[in-house]
Amino acid sequence: MNDQFQALLQLAQLNADYAAAIDAQDWERWIDFFVDDCSYKVQPRENHERGFPLCTLALISKGMLRDRAYGIKETLFHDPYYQRHVVSLPRILRIDGDLIEAETNYAVFRTKLSQETTVFNVGRYLDRVRITPEGLKFEARVCVYDTEMIPNSLIYPI
Repeated sequence: MNDQFQALLQLAQLNADYAAAIDAQDWERWIDFFVDDCSYKVQPRENHERGFPLCTLALISKGMLRDRAYGIKETLFHDPYYQRHVVSLPRILRIDGDLIEAETNYAVFRTKLSQETTVFNVGRYLDRVRITPEGLKFEARVCVYDTEMIPNSLIYPI
């Protein structure tokens, strides 16, 4: 198998595992998908395309991811809901040594207890992924969502 195909398979598995961890609300596992010096951002498409830095959520280290996970588990009060991610196959944009840049489409569905399931968020992940001894890890993940509106508030990662 060539290197690009192997990278595609590994990225697809990374995205599937990432989605499964979030859908299971396994926040400690979510944190482990990232390198220590990472960034995780959720940004409207319009801001991204115009080069505006404003994000709905911006976490710029693994420590900030830990704080977010703690907040979700211990301090945020909200109506409970479930998320379900559907992700496309990744599209590799570039491989440079131990760095892979990729783009993956996603859709997130939300189900509140005793309510119908709704489409919560749709967009694409723009990723910088490091090949590490522990496997692939996100160095940067930008979740660029297509609409300018997010219903209510953003509690769980996308």
